[in-house]
Amino acid sequence: MINFIKGGLKIRTSYQIYKECHQVLASMTKNKCSNDTQHQFEGGVKLGIGAFNLMLSLLPSRILRLLEFIGFSGNRNLGLLQLREGASGSSLRAILCVLTLLFYHTYVSLILGKAQDTFRQCIVAQQEWKQIHHLCYWELMWSHSFQQDWLKAYHYADLLCKESKWSKATYVFQKAAILSMLPEEAVRSTGEDIVALFRQVEGLKQRIAGKSIPTEKFAVRKSRRYSTSSNPVKLVLPALEMMYVWNGFTIVGRRSDLTESLLVTIEKAETDLQNEKTLLPGLPVNHPLWGKGPSEKRLKYDHYLLPFTHYELGLLYKEQGDKDKAIRFIETAKNNYKDYSMESRLHFRIHAALSSLKGTPPSTPP
Repeated sequence: MINFIKGGLKIRTSYQIYKECHQVLASMTKNKCSNDTQHQFEGGVKLGIGAFNLMLSLLPSRILRLLEFIGFSGNRNLGLLQLREGASGSSLRAILCVLTLLFYHTYVSLILGKAQDTFRQCIVAQQEWKQIHHLCYWELMWSHSFQQDWLKAYHYADLLCKESKWSKATYVFQKAAILSMLPEEAVRSTGEDIVALFRQVEGLKQRIAGKSIPTEKFAVRKSRRYSTSSNPVKLVLPALEMMYVWNGFTIVGRRSDLTESLLVTIEKAETDLQNEKTLLPGLPVNHPLWGKGPSEKRLKYDHYLLPFTHYELGLLYKEQGDKDKAIRFIETAKNNYKDYSMESRLHFRIHAALSSLKGTPPSTPP
């Protein structure tokens, strides 16, 4: 909690600087000052104010209450307005405003194909800021993954491994996971060794300000089964598992053709799952997996499945109109488990689901 407050105060200082710059900008506009320096200054202010407000507006109310205690508030409409104004300008930050809006809206309403073309145009538009290329590679990797075009998804995952320094462990795991979806002949044509890639992951893990990146911790735990055995038990559909972790099914679910295609892939792999427990097919509510006791005790790996399974079962009851059971299972996921992989990520989803069930407006995108 102390580290959270310290970090919040530092971010608040940055935000206060942006607010002061916004006041200076208003004064300059009032005095009708206009030159290239002002345009660049204006672009930076609109990017900062817009991104801060948009980001804060997407946080759960529990976190927002803590942030408001140290002087934060988020206005989504103001954030989007500032970003649109910044994107329409001619400053160096205009392209960053465009990308921020693009990322927000493509997650809210993804248009496959059109989004891919737009990201490719962003890549060829400039060569100075390679970090923008990396953002586009990430989005293109997922867009092709949603379509199960695994070779193209691998291409962008490979580019991220070679060029980006953000999280080598995550990128290498993601690349290995995507390659795991390909036939052996296709993997051989890439010249990659899937097992060797998984074994690299743990050595690439990093710490930032003394803390591990949650996605890296998840990747390391998943890849350890390859490093502890000369004949490892292969991960089953790891790219789809990562898709679930990154909330990709919410996006794919808006396209029935893509959803059906994923289900076909899952059904083909089902014979190889044997006793593995999976969330993916959407099991009926009377399935033994949902029972207490033996199934939980037999689970040796991936303990994050327990709270995530309760959460998913709650969503199934919600779809069936059983609101009370839905709330009970989702709150079980919230209150009965801790210290598992991707805990904070699940709590964000739980917040949105409970807000919807209890009739309070969620702070996540509609």
